[in-house]
Amino acid sequence: MKKLAILAVALFSFVAASARPICGAERVNVWKPILKDKKVCVLTNYSALVGKNYERHLIDVMIEEGINIVAIATPEHGLSGKADAGAKVSSSSYEKNGVSIPVWSLYGKNRKMSVEQAKQFDVLVFDIQDVGVRFFTYYVTMLYTFDALAQEGKKLVVMDRPNPNGMYVDGPILDMKRASFVGALPIPVVHGLTMGELANMAAGEGWYPKIDIEVVKCKNYTHQTRYQLPIKPGPNVRTMQAVYLYPSSCLIEGTVFSEARGTEFGFEAYGHPDIAPTGFSYIPRSIEGATNPKHLDKVCHGVDLRNIPKEQVIKEGFTLKYVIDAYNRFGGGDEFFGKKKYHFMRLVGADYVYDMIMAGKSADEIKAVWQKDLEAYKELRRKYLLYKE
Repeated sequence: MKKLAILAVALFSFVAASARPICGAERVNVWKPILKDKKVCVLTNYSALVGKNYERHLIDVMIEEGINIVAIATPEHGLSGKADAGAKVSSSSYEKNGVSIPVWSLYGKNRKMSVEQAKQFDVLVFDIQDVGVRFFTYYVTMLYTFDALAQEGKKLVVMDRPNPNGMYVDGPILDMKRASFVGALPIPVVHGLTMGELANMAAGEGWYPKIDIEVVKCKNYTHQTRYQLPIKPGPNVRTMQAVYLYPSSCLIEGTVFSEARGTEFGFEAYGHPDIAPTGFSYIPRSIEGATNPKHLDKVCHGVDLRNIPKEQVIKEGFTLKYVIDAYNRFGGGDEFFGKKKYHFMRLVGADYVYDMIMAGKSADEIKAVWQKDLEAYKELRRKYLLYKE
C-alpha cells in the first residue's frame, strides 16, 4: 500500500519516536494470537498506518504475518480516502503481489454490513484514524456492522488509535430525533472517546446490539496526549489546525457559507461571495476530495482561522462563535441556512441551538443550555474509559 502511505501530509509533525503513542495495530504480539487461524474482514482505509515512521499499512503487515484476510470493508471516502464527502464509493478489489482481496464499500448502495457478508468471516477488525467528533462518520460505519455481527455471532476487534480531540468533552447531546449518518449516538459533538471506548459504550448502553468486542489498546497514551496525526484523517481535514477547529468550523457546512473546501485549508476558514470584504478572501476550486465545493471559482470574503494558537482552540472547546459570526456577517435570517437548514440541525444535534441563533443569542448563552446534559454524559463516559484522563 505504498500509494496510501504517500498520502501522509508534511504538515502533520511527528511526536519523538521514543515518546509517541503506540497504536493497537502496531502491537502484533497482541493481535496475532487473536486472529490466527481465523477468517478476517478488515474495516479500514488509508489511515491504518503502522511502523516507526508510519510507513506501512496494517493490511500489508497482516498478510505478512499470515492472517487470512478474506475481505476488506471501507467507509466514506473509500480505501484511498480520495472520494468526495457524501459520494458513493463502489466495491472493488485489493491487488498486490499476487494477492487479490475483495473490497466491500460500506458507503455505496448500502451503508450497513449485510448478514451475507458477515457469514464470510469469523472476525471483523476495525482500524481507522478518527478525530473524535460526533459527525465524523467513520465510527458510524463501525456501528452499522453491529446488527450483522450480532446476528451471526461474530467478533469485533478494534485496533485502537489515539483520539486527537480526546482531551475534552463539549457540545450539545444529540437529540435522537436528529439521528443520521452524521450522528448515530446520544453523545456530545466532542465525545472524548477512542473508537474502542466508543464501541464499548454503544454496546454497553444498549444503543446497538451487544457483541463480542475486544480492544487492542494503545500504549503511551492518555486522553491529555497531544497526538500528532501522521496522515490527514479526511480529504478536506489536512492539518492539525483543521483537526482542532473541525468540531466548531464544520457547522459552517450546514449553512450557505463556504467552509473552505476546495482549498488547502479546509475547515480553517469560512466565507461567502456576497458579504462585505474583510481583508481576507479565497477562491474554492475543484480539487481531489472536493470536486464541487460551495461557491466554486468565486471569491469568498471571510475569516482566516489558521493563526489561532492550537492550545487556544483546545481550551475554548466546541464553540458556536464562528457560525454566529458568519450569520451576523450575512445579515441574519433563515436564508443563512437555506437548503442546508436540516443538515445544520443534524450536525449540531439539538434544535434549540438553531432557535437560539435565530433569536440572536450569544455563543455563551447557548453553551450554558447544554451544560447539565454534558455533565451527565461525562459521568457515563467514565464507565468506558480505557485510558487515563
